[in-house]
Amino acid sequence: MIDCHTHLWKAEDWGEEIEREATIARGAPAMIEISEEEHWEAMKPVERAIVFGFHSKHLGLIVPNQRIHDYVAKHPEKLIGFACLDPHEPDYLEEMRHCFLKQSFLGLKLAPIYQNYHPMDERMQPVYAFCEKQGIPVLIHQGTTFPRRAPLKYALPIQIEDVALQYPGLKIVIAHMGHPWVADTVVLIRKQPNVFADISALYYRPWQFYNALMLAQEYGVGHKLLLGSDYPFTTPGDTADALRNVNHITGTSGLPRIENALIEGMLDRDTLSLLGIEA
Repeated sequence: MIDCHTHLWKAEDWGEEIEREATIARGAPAMIEISEEEHWEAMKPVERAIVFGFHSKHLGLIVPNQRIHDYVAKHPEKLIGFACLDPHEPDYLEEMRHCFLKQSFLGLKLAPIYQNYHPMDERMQPVYAFCEKQGIPVLIHQGTTFPRRAPLKYALPIQIEDVALQYPGLKIVIAHMGHPWVADTVVLIRKQPNVFADISALYYRPWQFYNALMLAQEYGVGHKLLLGSDYPFTTPGDTADALRNVNHITGTSGLPRIENALIEGMLDRDTLSLLGIEA
């Protein structure tokens, strides 16, 4: 298995506002302190794992790229680092060149809804152009989230179509299947050859999870779904177990079942090759 969606952060990275709202949304204390040892232990079931921090000046959650780089350097046989850039920072293009030309980052994480910009913001054009030219895949949180000041208008998966059309060689992964707009994500990844989606953080919404996979099955895009856990909110092991158990929701209802080939295909998928990552 390859987990394409895991986080690493510390309590010091979180501002008071976003920590408070995360706690309210979860109904429990926010998971804001993750040790490298905890992350490493959780990744035992997988062959490779992509790990990234976060950078939202707008909401006050800033994880230094250097910390991710240093952690990945300890376990290069398993971990793959994705940098995170924020176009509100004056040095974001310099940071981009440093991460990808001088350090060992192999992908980019973006989150317009958290970072308060439209995906086609003019400041992002040199980023997309650079990543397309350098063969750097982009994983983008294009879906809802809990903070009050995170604008939903920037979160619609369909907005990524403009990025894909302008940068046809750019490999893009839509995180969380763009929930709750999973239907839009499914039709988008069917149309655009280099756009994929991961299933991270979906299984604990069982009805949405089943429907999302059924849509992918009906539209014939199961081969474009990638396994992701969204650690620490869940683990790759729990995600794999839930995926194999997805049909429990049908019971004796007569509802169609998710085919085993789609389920096992995700668990066996060579995500790195699909995204052009050589590591």
